[in-house]
Amino acid sequence: MFSIRRIHDDVLPVNKEAIRQVQEILRARFSAVRPEDIDQLAEKLRNPFKQRFRTILFVAERHSKVLGFALLMHEPELHFCYLDFIASAKGLTGRGIGGALYERVRREAFALHSLGLFFECLPDEPDKCNDPVLLKENAARIRFYERYGALPVIGNDYQTPVRPNDVCIPYLMFDGLDRGAPLRREFARKVVRTILERKYGYLCPPEYVEKVVNSFRDEPVRLREPKYTKKTVPHTPASRIAGELVGLVVNEKHDIHHIRERGYVESPVRIKSILSELEPMGLFEKIDARNYSDRHILAVHDAEFVEYLRTVCAGVNEGKSLYPYVFPIRNATRPPKELSVLAGYYCIDTFTPLNRNAFLAAKRAVDCAMRAADLVLGGRRLAYALIRPPGHHAERRCFGGFCYFNNSAIAANYLSVQGRVAIVDIDYHHGNGQQDIFYHRNDVLTVSLHGHPNFAYPYFTGFEDERGEGEGEGFNWNFALPEDQDGPQYRKALAAALQNVVDFGPSVLVVALGLDTARGDPTGTWLLTAKDFHANGRMLGELGLPILVVQEGGYRTRTLGVNARHFFEGLVAGMQRS
Repeated sequence: MFSIRRIHDDVLPVNKEAIRQVQEILRARFSAVRPEDIDQLAEKLRNPFKQRFRTILFVAERHSKVLGFALLMHEPELHFCYLDFIASAKGLTGRGIGGALYERVRREAFALHSLGLFFECLPDEPDKCNDPVLLKENAARIRFYERYGALPVIGNDYQTPVRPNDVCIPYLMFDGLDRGAPLRREFARKVVRTILERKYGYLCPPEYVEKVVNSFRDEPVRLREPKYTKKTVPHTPASRIAGELVGLVVNEKHDIHHIRERGYVESPVRIKSILSELEPMGLFEKIDARNYSDRHILAVHDAEFVEYLRTVCAGVNEGKSLYPYVFPIRNATRPPKELSVLAGYYCIDTFTPLNRNAFLAAKRAVDCAMRAADLVLGGRRLAYALIRPPGHHAERRCFGGFCYFNNSAIAANYLSVQGRVAIVDIDYHHGNGQQDIFYHRNDVLTVSLHGHPNFAYPYFTGFEDERGEGEGEGFNWNFALPEDQDGPQYRKALAAALQNVVDFGPSVLVVALGLDTARGDPTGTWLLTAKDFHANGRMLGELGLPILVVQEGGYRTRTLGVNARHFFEGLVAGMQRS
């Protein structure tokens, strides 16, 4: 078995290695390709103007070994795609790799609203290619493409040699992507001109280009009748081929620490409400969590604090909860000895309980966030840790706000080994935990949009003049917003916040997703609707970064799932545009 994924750039090490292997296949399988074109592959992915096409790379891989690839060129203004290369690694032909890649390419071209997919294929007629072995290979290749209705374009001079000694000139192939529309002459002429000038500009003189373009005279343009199949073989329509799915990691132990007390809004139904809307979308792939070492927690949280949570939770009687009730002025050298009193030493409020399973649930939430982070490091463009308890109020040595360990911060710290990371917290409440943990660091940017601390929890942090200290100065941004905030007002602040992300230039974006910014949320005062969540998601997606989404707050269960669905629809739409 193998998987297919899109490579957007060479920022992550896993992508850099995949690109290197693709370049090896190109050198081994396509000797006529110019070395500079192979060497510039990564630059073409980063810079869509390099070849005046948007370059899209798919790889088929197993255990980080690239088995094959497809290189697709997208022309957004003319609405067509050109398949530049599709190939399996040497010795791996005939194993379904090429077919799977071609189906993925068709799906992408359809999703990009292309009017057709074009590519070249060597001829299968003896008068156009006199090598018997090559003729047989060419026939097999065209037979494969006929299954999808992709046929040679005929009645034109596309196969005219540029140089006198050129032989075996390829057909121009056209795949209508199951749209059922004919190939129109003017569209075909624009496509051919674009291919010849942009891909073969170094080879084709202007008079040659004009000659070939003007040779397309038929309306509609003629396609060769199927030669190997009497009719199109049934296949998966381009509109229905599954693309890369969002990696979804759910904390299946999220409910073990729940307490049934009046007014306690951080309830298990939150997860159910979100899943009920996301699962029917067909956009997500559920991935099991894994157990991760506590060292990832200890990398951002104080060891004594972690040990206290472990010890006190294990000692609480089944069915009972311990709430902080005494909050001493902290003295690091003389903390209280009584465990029940010590809760206040490590907590910032009176409503976050400790019970027998709180530590276990919090640890599993960390495992889910870490697993989702690993999906991103493994090349997945978007992953979602749907977890509770949340984490963004947990600081280095204290818990609160229903949060025990800071899932977003732990994942961000883990990801930062591979490059700069930005955290954008869009919960209604300040992300005080990330601010505290990264306040002195310049490799992780922390950005939080939240209700002003004059009226919103946690009250004592989140002011706009809190900008970081030491090496971290200038790498913490707070957008403290008024009590009344509608969608357009929020997007104006979000645009300013995201400009800081762009200026920082991270390799990965972590989104601490709070849905408590919604109209009617019992913990907030803002007025965001499903349409606003879609727009916010789209803005984040258009940053063009790999994204890890970590669930934080959101407590109006009637609209929680709908808002989450709209957010991800917008996020995916934005990423497709980037």
